[in-house]
Amino acid sequence: MSEIVLMSDPQVAAIPVVDCGEPLVDVRVDGSLRVDTRQQDPADAFAYLREGVLRRLVDAQTLLPAGLWLLFVEGYRPLSLQREYFEEYAGRLRADHPDWDAERIHAAASRYVSPPEIAPHSAGAAVDLTLVDDDGHELDLGTRMNASPEESAGACYTDAAGIGAQARHNRELLSSALVAVGLVNYPTEWWHWSYGDRYWALASGKPTAIYGPTDLPPRS
Repeated sequence: MSEIVLMSDPQVAAIPVVDCGEPLVDVRVDGSLRVDTRQQDPADAFAYLREGVLRRLVDAQTLLPAGLWLLFVEGYRPLSLQREYFEEYAGRLRADHPDWDAERIHAAASRYVSPPEIAPHSAGAAVDLTLVDDDGHELDLGTRMNASPEESAGACYTDAAGIGAQARHNRELLSSALVAVGLVNYPTEWWHWSYGDRYWALASGKPTAIYGPTDLPPRS
């Protein structure tokens, strides 16, 4: 995809899902990734990913320069929470732009929160992450993670022109490691990467997605 295709684009919804049945797994179990708790929820859903996505993140970690680490912030997101996030942001846009019609609100909201029916997070296919040094300090990537397009004046876009040279370098380090293991970026959010979902399929030229909406495994 040469231009930015938003999650709300009909091309994304048109991708069929043939779920491979791979389980959600807790990324904290083997300690391979550094995990941040800022998005922790009561069910600990945030810490789950499809097994294949986690395996690729562990591989990506080995491709980073010495002294740099992936910091996992959020993975799986239940559909109910995804709907809440989407409607909350769409509501803010409606308040700020009362002249926008429903279609424009839906598209604009999808720059920052995926429509629930498409959401890679709810398939366990997406991860929000950043980079830290050996001491756990987050690197400069141009904006805080989860900065909205309004808050950041568009600097949250992965290829935004108005960020500093160090932030650009750090985004390139992150991108290089994740692209090498097969993940794709959502270009309006430098921190959002996915594998196996509909957006990944479209960006990668695959005929189907291998991960669709799923539920957390029951607690033992």
